[in-house]
Amino acid sequence: MRNLSPEEAERKKFIFDSMSPRRQKHVLKKEGYEEWDPFIEPKEPIDLRTGKTKHTAIQLAREFLANWDAEEYSNEFGQGVWEICVGLVSDDDRFKGMYEFSCWHREKESELK
Repeated sequence: MRNLSPEEAERKKFIFDSMSPRRQKHVLKKEGYEEWDPFIEPKEPIDLRTGKTKHTAIQLAREFLANWDAEEYSNEFGQGVWEICVGLVSDDDRFKGMYEFSCWHREKESELK
């Protein structure tokens, strides 16, 4: 835990004292009062995160699927698009690997033509 200024320590105590007894017990049991940091910024929701293209996952998925006729793809196809969009926007290594393999595979296929 970072060192708190006297004002922050006072605010921390005020926040803790304002909590319900049940929530206080949860904080004490989970991490302890000293380690608990009520000032941590919340994580950004997944739907507001943007990737390297500055698009959200839903924007990427919609833009990609707009290039396909709805009869040309299945629900599973659309689900796969959504999952890889979320994974790439989140910079998840698993999805980066799938993407890189897909690009490599497409290149291999074009070499055979």
